[in-house]
Amino acid sequence: MRPSWDTYFMEITHMVATRSTCLRRSVGALIIKDKRILATGYNGAPSGLAHCEEVGCIRSQKQIPSGERHELCRGLHAEQNAILQAALYGFPIYGATIYCTTHPCVVCAKMIINAGMKEVVITGAYPDEMSAALLAEAGIAVRYLEEKEKI
Repeated sequence: MRPSWDTYFMEITHMVATRSTCLRRSVGALIIKDKRILATGYNGAPSGLAHCEEVGCIRSQKQIPSGERHELCRGLHAEQNAILQAALYGFPIYGATIYCTTHPCVVCAKMIINAGMKEVVITGAYPDEMSAALLAEAGIAVRYLEEKEKI
């Protein structure tokens, strides 16, 4: 049976997450416009730098809880990497949809808002109430896919 567009894109997003080099959480992101993939991203260190799997996790060493002190991390989030890849290769993402394996953090939410994206589609929660509030205030739709839609 042919998968729905949501299932198709979310399955790809979960595959992208397998490239993650984060020791704490594997996250994937996929930016879509007009049913076309514009960019992908996964969480990990900037290009050319050592990954946490090679040098250890600063956040774990300092016992920083999830959702706090985002600046204390070698890595970029999947959403940030997808937005940066679109910029690097000149793909306009205004009006696009971003598929994410987890709800974006507040930093990523602000980037999604300023990039002019219209929708976020996710399968997993993330402990960041401010992120959800900002996305709602900006009028950006956030859709949770049910587990059965994901597979």
